[in-house]
Amino acid sequence: MLKILIPTLMLLPMIWMTSAKWLWPTTLLHSLMIALTSLYWLKNLSETGWSTLNMYMATDSLSIPLLILTCWLLPLMILASQNHLSTEPINRQRMYITLLTSLQMFLILAFSATEIIMFYIMFEATLIPTLFLITRWGNQTERLNAGTYFLFYTLAGSLPLLVALLLLQNNMGTLSLLTLQYSNYFPLSTYADKLWWAGCLLAFLVKMPLYGVHLWLPKAHVEAPIAGSMILAAILLKLGGYGMMRMMIMLEPLTKELSYPFIIFALWGLVMTASICLRQTDLKSLIAYSSVGHMGLVIGGILTQTPWGFTGALILMIAHGLTSSALFCLANTNYERTHSRTMMLMRGLQMALPLMTSWWFITNLANLALPPFPNLMGELMLITSLFNWSWWTLALTGMGTLLTAAYSLYMFLMTQRGLLPTHIIALDPSHTREHLLMTLHLMPLMLLILKPSLIWGWAA
Repeated sequence: MLKILIPTLMLLPMIWMTSAKWLWPTTLLHSLMIALTSLYWLKNLSETGWSTLNMYMATDSLSIPLLILTCWLLPLMILASQNHLSTEPINRQRMYITLLTSLQMFLILAFSATEIIMFYIMFEATLIPTLFLITRWGNQTERLNAGTYFLFYTLAGSLPLLVALLLLQNNMGTLSLLTLQYSNYFPLSTYADKLWWAGCLLAFLVKMPLYGVHLWLPKAHVEAPIAGSMILAAILLKLGGYGMMRMMIMLEPLTKELSYPFIIFALWGLVMTASICLRQTDLKSLIAYSSVGHMGLVIGGILTQTPWGFTGALILMIAHGLTSSALFCLANTNYERTHSRTMMLMRGLQMALPLMTSWWFITNLANLALPPFPNLMGELMLITSLFNWSWWTLALTGMGTLLTAAYSLYMFLMTQRGLLPTHIIALDPSHTREHLLMTLHLMPLMLLILKPSLIWGWAA
């Protein structure tokens, strides 16, 4: 664990002591080294499922893929932000990278915590750097409004979780994930117990976000700078799914009765957000709403509590993390050239930037879950688990996948095809940096399908 945590911690003095000229190359190289070192977690040789155990932290096959995704994303965020921040004073650039590094620290501690209270504290701590990123480096004036939404939705959802955890500590005498799964279940029969169940899951459902409590997400995504959008889409939403998988073990007898309305909400959200995507004019907003739809499928899979549901949820979370992050990077490359997020104003970019169009095409295919991407594998497992759980879900999931394909094609055709508008006179050519960024997003996606057992969690 310390092999990763100490180098991440040492990034901070390096950011503040490096000369301005070398700031971006050195931080990029250092964070890439951390990302490559983190791959050693994949070599999980323990028979108990837990490895790299110490007093407070451990990794298992559920947290390892998410931890590696966290480490992999930091160099990508640094690569993506370089042009965006080149005009800012050097100290602000340093501050920006410091916030990204602190986010990585909190996320590593959250995903590897064995104590649920430590997980809760780190889950909340990720709010602070993200809030700074949105409210200080966002592009439009609505960023303060978006920050308020983001903060209050997440806080209002997670306070009941704290109460629920304290109650659990009182009853069980422990909050360690290592021992909780072996403790005796207490019969949950009263109304208070049902409220306790809801309290345990509400924080994660808001974070995912479940349709109905999702309004903070499009706002936060649209107003955040590129690194904020990337980390929100790729990892902060996954904290919710990870927390749900961890808490499900303890909510055993109640879930099969109480999860019905939440599964219906999640699948209804899949259909609704896909329909909303079809009439979006704002590119980043469209990508944000598509995240809500995909996460709805993940919530449904986790709440069915079947091995297929859990495996599909984890695979889709990892695949969606890389895909939506890549989509936000592409939207940002467009924004840096046209200074607009409105799709009507940046049609026909295939004529100007043909190589970027091929990146758009590949990423869109990944988003609508075509083979050979792991997105397809995750979605198939989730749809199968939902269909086995109740055949009523077939109509909603079928409708959702159909609409997903429709809005992905709509997004591609609106931004890339057609005649170049007359107001676009001079466009910068695409840079090597941007191609490297897209390669580093899509290469892991392509490679994962060769050995998906790395990311299918407990089923392995």
